[in-house]
Amino acid sequence: MKLVILDRDGVINHDSDQFIKSPDEWVPIEGSLQAIARLNQWGFQVVVATNQSGVGRGLYDMDTLNAIHNKMHRAASLVGARIDAVFFCPHTAEEKCACRKPKAGLYEEIAARYRCDLEGVPAIGDSLRDLQAAVAVGAQPILVLTGKGGKTRVDPKLPEHTQVFTDLAAAVASLTP
Repeated sequence: MKLVILDRDGVINHDSDQFIKSPDEWVPIEGSLQAIARLNQWGFQVVVATNQSGVGRGLYDMDTLNAIHNKMHRAASLVGARIDAVFFCPHTAEEKCACRKPKAGLYEEIAARYRCDLEGVPAIGDSLRDLQAAVAVGAQPILVLTGKGGKTRVDPKLPEHTQVFTDLAAAVASLTP
């Protein structure tokens, strides 16, 4: 099985320092959904792993988060793309859970659900914590310069062997024939 793990905010859709708190605020980055369709066409299972501490902060509830993800799935399907699963952490950093990136809990849950080793699996994100979680499970960290990616690129803690691309479309082009 071919698998790819994507962060959501800043990779698939535009990010906001005030959080994406409603379906109206969820706006795809140009070309991102088409890039997911290309992954699907080449046989990849596409999984999203995303921190959603806005739930834990009380900025939005689970019904709203589900509505945001429903919008994402519908928008993807309109261009022939499919997101196979969404794994999320609803906790705040203060809760010190095992699933909040940079910890590896979400990625370990993905490995268990798909019954696979994540060694070398492309994990695409825009923040240092996305890349650190990928490294923790042996996945291939890939940084996109959308979202927080520009700032992340110059972080001295950037994991070694991180591949860097302008956006999801460029990253996907490197993965598909």
